[in-house]
Order: sequence, then structure tokens, then C-alpha cells
Amino acid sequence: MNAPLRSTAENTVAGLIAHGIDTLYCLPGVQNDHLFNALYDAQDRIRIVHTRHEQGAAYMALGHAMASGRPSAFCVVPGPGVLNTTAALSTAYALNVPVLALTGQIPQRHIGRGYGLLHELPDQLGVLRSLTKWAARIPDAQSARGLVDEAFRQLQGGRPRPVALECAIDVWGRRAPAVPAPAPAAVRAANVDEAVLERAVDCLLAARRPLILLGGGAQDAGASVQAIAEALQAPVSSARMGRGVLDVRHALCITPPVAHRMWPQVDLVLAIGTRMQTQYMVWGMDSGIRVVRVEVDPEEIERHGPPEVALQGRAEEVLPQLLERLRARLAGAVREAPAELAGHRRAVEEQVATLGPQLELLRAIRRVLPEDGIFVEDMTQVGYTARFAFPVWRPRTYLCTGYQGTLGWGYATALGAKVARPEAAVVSVCGDGGFMFNVQELATAAQHGIGVVSLVFDDGAFGNVRRLQQAQFPGRNIADSLANPDFVQLARSFGISAWRADGAAQLEDMLGQALAAGRPALIHVPVGDMPDPWRFLNMPRLRG
Repeated sequence: MNAPLRSTAENTVAGLIAHGIDTLYCLPGVQNDHLFNALYDAQDRIRIVHTRHEQGAAYMALGHAMASGRPSAFCVVPGPGVLNTTAALSTAYALNVPVLALTGQIPQRHIGRGYGLLHELPDQLGVLRSLTKWAARIPDAQSARGLVDEAFRQLQGGRPRPVALECAIDVWGRRAPAVPAPAPAAVRAANVDEAVLERAVDCLLAARRPLILLGGGAQDAGASVQAIAEALQAPVSSARMGRGVLDVRHALCITPPVAHRMWPQVDLVLAIGTRMQTQYMVWGMDSGIRVVRVEVDPEEIERHGPPEVALQGRAEEVLPQLLERLRARLAGAVREAPAELAGHRRAVEEQVATLGPQLELLRAIRRVLPEDGIFVEDMTQVGYTARFAFPVWRPRTYLCTGYQGTLGWGYATALGAKVARPEAAVVSVCGDGGFMFNVQELATAAQHGIGVVSLVFDDGAFGNVRRLQQAQFPGRNIADSLANPDFVQLARSFGISAWRADGAAQLEDMLGQALAAGRPALIHVPVGDMPDPWRFLNMPRLRG
């Protein structure tokens, strides 16, 4: 009996579903018509969220993966469609987020010929390869499922980063006998060498002033992080991507400004899933600091120089092995937290209190946002302050752009987070400048009923640009002022509930109402100039 014929598109969709993709963020177009025809037949298994701009689709996939910790996918047309997604792809690359970019192509026989066909790029696959961990072209129906499987193998193995697949317009519809899906390859857990683990424990126990630093690679290792911190009585500080791994209310959890004050006395760093770029290149390192690194990427482990001990593997696999040996060596002995910790905390709290306007607004949000609510930070004065002053209690509830600093990502990313976690309250914190980058996705929120509450803090300017120009070139501000719409009326024109909040008290009340309603909403918050938060982010060199 002959095997049934399936198209390239059908094999691709079957692969997406088999790998757990239940939502595809997309914009359709002629180069992908056969793919969308296949998606039509799979609507009971994969939700289609079509957006108003390609960048919105890519940011939503990014938010989906960040909030869920699972791979996500978006689909766009080639050429300008792909180029419109590159800011989101570069952000996913920076944040180590598993996102699959799926795109069409011009006819297969014309790729690379320079004929000037619709949406043709000189080297689209080269563009994708420059922004992803792995990218490939689907050449025929027989290869489609295998390439989808390989894409997900790349997404889930080693260091998570985006991947991409492209397929020519005339290949999507081609048919071939269905290929049985292979059994999923077993994922091998990291098994660290016993001698290396023992050397790491030796270092940890010898330290008098250890500090644990967390990055995004620690997001799924919270229980082990807390147990190791308590066993050592070592303070724990998180970079932006590591926020929430350890509840900020824990006695050993400290903010980066507190860690910076302690830095001159630190004699060992246990670095878990973090680049340590700030410590190596800004705070300063010297021979008095021993480093034990837990890192899945062998290139990252030695990027700034070899650590004392390298434990290669995912934090959630390596740390339980480290903890087991640490507990055995401690044998119930009780260590004490640094006596000066409370004093450092008080000193930083007094300094941070100068950021009163931002702190009042953040406290209003925190009082209303549930414990598992998701806070999405865009590039705005309130967002910058949130990096060290907003209390984060759970993993994957504080989303930011990391080192990429992608202005305008916030609202669309928050929509994807809400689709991934429909039970969680999701708040997007944007400035008036950044919000307008993806304002069109208000239509997507309304059409698909995505209940994100967008907070737009409006100072009538690119506020950070204005502040920097004023500081460096007094009286010579240029290209910083903005002409804004009436944000309330704009949102209401899309059918979205909207209010204006004058001050923190009104914001707290209106945000509570909006979250309780569970529908898309916008709160416009006019603000003036705010105190500079950057001295708590760009802190001076102390060592080395």
C-alpha cells in the first residue's frame, strides 16, 4: 500500500505540532499561501494569532517563549517581512530564548540570481544565520519534517537561541509520500565529573565572602539556588535576566547596587547562567576573586578568561549534583551570613529613595500585580528603575531586553507572554516613545482578546535621550521631543478600555480594576522629568 502524499507545508505543520507548538504568531502573504492552507486544517491543534506588523509577530513569539520557558514560533513573508523581525531575533539571541522563525522565499530556482523578484533579498538565509543559532532552507517535501525536527533539536540542545527555516513559494505545495516521524532523541542530562564537583565544593567552602550571581540560565534552578545559598549563607544577586530565581523577600537576596557595595570584600563568585560581563568589564576583577561557573555554553565559560572551576551544563541539572556534595561536606554545619549585609542594604535603600517618583509608581504596580503576575519592562525611566527596585518574587515574571536594549519591544512581547500564560496577569510598562513602536498591536489585542494591561508613562519625549543631552550639552537638545496622540482615545478607538491616571494612587486603583476585568486595557500616566536612575545601573569600577 502506497504511503499517502503530503505537501511540504503539511509536513512542516505536523512537525510544529509534534514539538508542542500550540500557537503560531504570523502575518500571511503570497509566498506562504500553501503553508496557511495547511494551517487551516490544523486549527484545532495550533492557534493562529495574526498581527498587524511582522515585528509584532516576532516579539509575541519572543514573549511567549520567555514567559513559558518553552520554544515558540512565528511565520512571516520573505524579504521585508523577515527584515521587520530582525530586532526581535537579535533580542532573542541576546536573551538565549528558543524562538523558531519560519519564512517563505522566492521561487527556488531563482534564489540568489538577482532578478529583482517580489521580496527578494541578496542572501536572506545569510541574514537569518547572522541572527540565529542555526538556519536552513527546506528543499522539498521529503526533507521538511526532518528539518523541523533538527530545528527543535537545536532549540532544545545546548545554549538556547533562535533558529530559522525558510521555504520557497513553489516548494510549500509540492507533495511526496509521508515520512514516518522519528522517535524523539533522548536528551542527555549533564553528568559533571566527580573530581570537578569536588574542586568546586573545595572553593565554595574555603571562601570567607562568597557571592552568588544569577543570569537567565538559572531561571529553572530556583530551588537548588536557594538551597546552595542557605547552605553557604551566601548573598545572591541577579542580573536582569535572573530576577525572580530567588524571591526578593529571601534574607539572602540582594540587589545589584548592594552587591556592588560588597564587591571589594568578595573572594569567590559562584556564577550561574550569567555572562558576568558587568563584573569583568565594569566592576573589575582581580586575583583575589575565585570564580566557579555553571554554564551550558563552553565558549561562554572562558570568554573573559578561565574560571577556577567550570561546571558545564544546564543549571537545573548541574546544581543538584553540586548541592548533594556540598551538603555531604558540610555535614550539618551552620554558617553565618555576612554581618555587614544589613548595613549595606540600609545604605542602598537611603540612596535609592532619591528616585521617589519612579518608586511610588512601582510600588503602586507591585501592590496590585499578583505574585505570579508578569512585569514586562520597556526602555523607560520607570523600567530602568524597576531593574533593581521592583520586587520580583517568581521566575519568568520579569521580562526585559537584556543587553540588546530593544526600545519598543514591550507591548508586543507582553501580548505573547499573556497568550502563553493566560492565567497570569501581564503588565507592559512603556514610555510614550517606545509604546508607539508597536501601537498597531492594540488591534491584535482587541481582535484576539489578549488581556494585557499597558501602562504608558508619557513625558512627551524620548526621556533618556533628553536627559543625556541636557547633562552633556546643556541647552542643545535636539530630536528628543514627541508629538503624541490622546492615548486614552486612541486605545478606545480600538475597542480597548482606557483611562488616564494622574499619580500613583490613581494608577493603583485603575490597574486593579483593569486586571480584575481581564480584558485588554491601557492606562495613560502623564509624568514629568524624573531623577536619574543610571548611577544605580552603571556603577563604578572597584577592583582590578
